[in-house]
Amino acid sequence: MLSEKLEAALNAQMNWEIYSAHIYLSMSSHFAQEGLPGIGQWMYAQYQEEMFHALKFFNYINEAGGHAKLGVIDAPAYSWETPLAAFEEALEHERGVTARINALADLAQDERNHAVGIFLQWFISEQVEEEDTVSDVVGKLKMVGDGGGLFMLDRDLGTRVFTPPVAA
Repeated sequence: MLSEKLEAALNAQMNWEIYSAHIYLSMSSHFAQEGLPGIGQWMYAQYQEEMFHALKFFNYINEAGGHAKLGVIDAPAYSWETPLAAFEEALEHERGVTARINALADLAQDERNHAVGIFLQWFISEQVEEEDTVSDVVGKLKMVGDGGGLFMLDRDLGTRVFTPPVAA
């Protein structure tokens, strides 16, 4: 059973995951229009991953006796000066997601809701991966700059596809 406070916090995170998906989908469109389809594909795979996260929250809230409530989602930005600027924004965003997930885990612990705590463990581990993946791309973009290396990096990033994790 979820307390009202925990249910509201889980719903807020579910909606934040949808917002995260919108950011990445907007980035995908931007880079497709900028002639960087590989980065666009990378961002599209990230969009799919964020929607997967949102649906995990949606299903969990309902299964735990709560009511998943969709809220208003703010419009994301729609253009970025450079690929590096977009990935730096994505990294900052992922750091914010990590802070939100950690706050949720703290709330679950405070309420002694071990089931929610266990559910959130997957997201805690996932955020380590999320930050590392985006940070890696930021580092590569800083190395290659805007020259010919960007073409090769765009090609490499375009090989990313979203594969939903296998249920444990």
